[in-house]
Amino acid sequence: MIAKRNNPLLFAAILAVSIAAPLLFPDYRTQLALLWLMVIFAMTWDIMGGQMGYNSFGNILFFGIGMYACAVLQRDSGLSYFSALALGVVLAGALGIVTAIFFGAGILGLRGHYFAIGSLGLAIAAGEIAGGIDYIGAGSGMTTPLFPGRSEAGGLFFYFFFFVLATITFFTLRKLYEGRFGLAINAIRDDEDKAEAMGIRTTRFKTTAWAVSAFFLGMAGAGAGNLFKFIDPLDVAFAGSTYGVWMILMAILGGKGTLWGPVIGAVIFHITQELFWTYLLGWQRVALGLLIVIIVVFFPQGILGWMRERWPERFGQKIDEATRTSGGAA
Repeated sequence: MIAKRNNPLLFAAILAVSIAAPLLFPDYRTQLALLWLMVIFAMTWDIMGGQMGYNSFGNILFFGIGMYACAVLQRDSGLSYFSALALGVVLAGALGIVTAIFFGAGILGLRGHYFAIGSLGLAIAAGEIAGGIDYIGAGSGMTTPLFPGRSEAGGLFFYFFFFVLATITFFTLRKLYEGRFGLAINAIRDDEDKAEAMGIRTTRFKTTAWAVSAFFLGMAGAGAGNLFKFIDPLDVAFAGSTYGVWMILMAILGGKGTLWGPVIGAVIFHITQELFWTYLLGWQRVALGLLIVIIVVFFPQGILGWMRERWPERFGQKIDEATRTSGGAA
């Protein structure tokens, strides 16, 4: 049995650094906000791809729906900026859940690469459909309401927006993974047929897992639309070739199927990507492609898995040894 650590010093350190970062580096608030957005991407994808074994290429669908839903509500409701944003975030999360349940009823009956391709088709179709609807700007995109204040204040506001959302996502998932929900989706990942034979209602858990992912991605999309100030249907809202792929890579890089792995992967990936864009202008996409190859070839279990193999005692696995030798648990 692997021990589960609750290290208050670790959380306190992360909290202190997170609060200080936008104040110490005011010129990088947008990049820091995007870092938390990447963390949300990786964690929400890992619910399906890592914890449940359903590799979704279409999770960007919920991000785009949330982005448009919040922006349209802000534009048409007549409410003040913050009232409309708050209502739009709730609406975006709710629409994500409804969409996941609606499409999940059909597509979650597929398995393996059939599900992956089906989910990819959903994301691509959503981008094309959004590009043909004049009400949301069609292919020309749409602008979102401007933050009522100085741009510096807006950057700080959305930094903490994504930081709080990522924190809520993390602790919600930790709670879910420690309970029956986590055991059920892990059983589906290990052997879905046996899980069904054991009485686990797999369809219900698969749909719930996708809905949880959609809920947080929808809210992230609502905030991202305001952060970017402009929504393009293919390059921003339903950007499957960038955000859609990155959320998978970040989870794999850190260690999919773990709680901390996607967080670690997102932080490393985002920092690396920003360095590429800063110092390798013109070659950044080549470098990013090489990074993807390195991730897949050398870190199939992710950085967290690689570290666990080499320093198991630092991850509580020394308790396994104690259990074997003494029959007890620390």
